Amino acid sequence: MLILSGLPLYFENPIGRLYEHPDGYVVVDYNAGPRVLSEFQAFLNHLEHLLRRRGWNKMLANQRLLAPFSDEERTWIKDQWLQVSHAVQREMVAAVLLPEDVFARLAMSTLMQGAREGALHYRVFNSAQEAAAWLRQVA
Repeated sequence: MLILSGLPLYFENPIGRLYEHPDGYVVVDYNAGPRVLSEFQAFLNHLEHLLRRRGWNKMLANQRLLAPFSDEERTWIKDQWLQVSHAVQREMVAAVLLPEDVFARLAMSTLMQGAREGALHYRVFNSAQEAAAWLRQVA
């Protein structure tokens, strides 16, 4: 179970919420349901701003309720957000709680395999506690 009470909320929109964790990472908590591309882009841009502002490179991404990415979203993440936005930063580190939706899980796995070659180092977890413990150990 992901415990978010007591964590400072940095940003919220229909896509989800971004929390600042005192252990030095962002908790990305996605909502269920369809997404509007502009809101999704704004959400990830706020994530980027928070990471830069704090000097962090780690996140715990709760994608359990996430619907499959559209082709447009996948392209934007791969070609813009991961490549361009983070070219000037350290490698991103993500502990990921995969979506429950099997199609979203497959789409996320494909996207993340491609991201391995770029600016993202990630590990998949079933437990938020295990994910948080891993993030504390990663430099």
